Amino acid sequence: MRYRRVFSCCRPSRHTLSIPCQVVRERDFRLVADQISNLSATGMLVTPADPVLTGERLIVSFRAPRCDVWIDAEVTVARVVHGRRPGEYARALGLRFEGLDPWSRFVITTSLRALPPIPPGSTRLRVAPTPTVTELARLSGGEAQPLCN
Repeated sequence: MRYRRVFSCCRPSRHTLSIPCQVVRERDFRLVADQISNLSATGMLVTPADPVLTGERLIVSFRAPRCDVWIDAEVTVARVVHGRRPGEYARALGLRFEGLDPWSRFVITTSLRALPPIPPGSTRLRVAPTPTVTELARLSGGEAQPLCN
């Protein structure tokens, strides 16, 4: 338990935000994702995401939050979120920065200080689920009809 507590205090905090980005595959430069959901000094969560494999190398470009500095970095896919676990409703990619230069890391860390960190235990991607047939019918003014009698 003591080691875990020491490790968690040294871990960079993640911050929820929504900023546009461009994430492309290194091998064919196809666009994989275009929105950052959360960010830390060591990585990010991006969505929506095209299918990629864990360990695949990507290139990301985004403007640092609350400043006018562009960050270009190489990242590796650390986790693929399929949206199947409880609390996950969308596909996303967890990306880890690889060889981020000290200036870019400093800019990210400094710009994130003004944003509140993600509360502990809320690591799941929070996206509203799609409405049910009954909700859609109610919104359109009609009634939901059963599929089978």
